[in-house]
Amino acid sequence: AQAASLLEEATDLLVLHRDFAAAVERCEAGCDSLGPGTSPESSAEVKCSLCVVGIQALAEMNRWREVLSWVLQYYHVPEQLPPKVLELCILLYSKVRDPQVMLEVGSSWLTDQTNKSLPEYGSLLELYLLHVLLPLGQFEGAEELVRGCGVFDSQQQLAFLGTICESRCQWAQQEEMQLAAEEQQDSAAETVLGALSQKLLTVLTLLRRALRSMSSHFYLFPYKKMLLATFLLYLVVVRLDPASPTSLPFIYKLVQLFRQAWATVFSPIHRPPIQD
Repeated sequence: AQAASLLEEATDLLVLHRDFAAAVERCEAGCDSLGPGTSPESSAEVKCSLCVVGIQALAEMNRWREVLSWVLQYYHVPEQLPPKVLELCILLYSKVRDPQVMLEVGSSWLTDQTNKSLPEYGSLLELYLLHVLLPLGQFEGAEELVRGCGVFDSQQQLAFLGTICESRCQWAQQEEMQLAAEEQQDSAAETVLGALSQKLLTVLTLLRRALRSMSSHFYLFPYKKMLLATFLLYLVVVRLDPASPTSLPFIYKLVQLFRQAWATVFSPIHRPPIQD
């Protein structure tokens, strides 16, 4: 009675008041109230309804990632999930485009011998094929599941196998289109890189020519004479007295070196006048 009352409150909070967090709290309290002393026959339907309301409330709050773990804390293993809860979980994760979550859960439930005797087994198997296996490209597993299933007759098996084959062809076409798009992107990137590399090569060639021209021009400077003149100037200014008669030969030699360097660097047309 307590769980049923909490179920009614959770339903009102979900539908009428749109208070999703409070609805989840009522569902949790209702599932916790169904202790070990309660018989499974009287509590199974209420527990399933509480989980259905809780799943819807979690989905409304965009907390769909918590749905499977939240349900399994009350049913512990996937094989014990009620058909309605499993159906809702498959549809939810298919809608949010994350069917990978239900791959192992659905397989465990469908391979359980007890669940195979349930009247909802065929519809859940079809739902698992269409919303989990085929979107994930699990075509071989889908074919094995259809052929090994005893609830479908030959016509139903042929229909499902045809659907699997059609989905396989569509998957292959999508892969080809994606591969062609990737090849076009790679070729476009190679073209851009080729153009950039060509421009870079041109710039490097021009820079090399400029450096070669500058280096050939710098080779004309009389480095040895300039260094010798600088050294003699250092001797004259620092070590020698310009007024001393002994320093006159060094000063004369320094002037001669500067005249030679001047004549070498500047052409006669642009050569500035030299004043003694």
